[in-house]
Amino acid sequence: MKILTVSDKVEPFLDRYFDSAKVPQADMILSCGDLPPEYLTSLSTSMKAVVYYVRGNHDIRYAAKPPRGCVNLDGRLIRYRGVNILGLEGSRWYNGGPYQYHERQMRHKINCLRFQLWRRGGIDIVITHAPPRHVHDAEDRCHKGFNSYMKLIKRYAPAYFIHGHIHKHFSNPDERITIVNQTKVINTCGYTSFEIDDDKFDR
Repeated sequence: MKILTVSDKVEPFLDRYFDSAKVPQADMILSCGDLPPEYLTSLSTSMKAVVYYVRGNHDIRYAAKPPRGCVNLDGRLIRYRGVNILGLEGSRWYNGGPYQYHERQMRHKINCLRFQLWRRGGIDIVITHAPPRHVHDAEDRCHKGFNSYMKLIKRYAPAYFIHGHIHKHFSNPDERITIVNQTKVINTCGYTSFEIDDDKFDR
């Protein structure tokens, strides 16, 4: 299965200058937040792929105008083609805006999913807006990652943990990736794409 992940930055060649011959093929699109809802609608329509998303700390327009044909994955565990995917929105609390969470709130949110995670046999892909604490994050109040995400990785060992929020230019795709235990933690600022063998994940 071919997966395209996006966050934080609109890529003109995926949107305004869309050319199907140049765009990475995708069976599924995962959005990690801070993108205009119209952009996700456009991706869903032009690429004819299912789009799952979580909201970032700047996605205040989504409440009134959610992206059409796309699925909000926040706080949900879904299975797509045998792959278990979990979504968690938002950033660390810093000024009281929407989609901001204290550490204890995010911990509670994840704890409420424990029965589902057990029943479904774990997680294969996690998408979030913020990163895990001490992996790709920063020290200012807004851009610190969540300790509870590190605990999630250590407990459930997803194959991929994909986040946005941390703006960075990457000259090499490998610079996006940090391995934590068995999990590939990927900063998808802008976009990235990869392919998985979904038969390997089928339960």
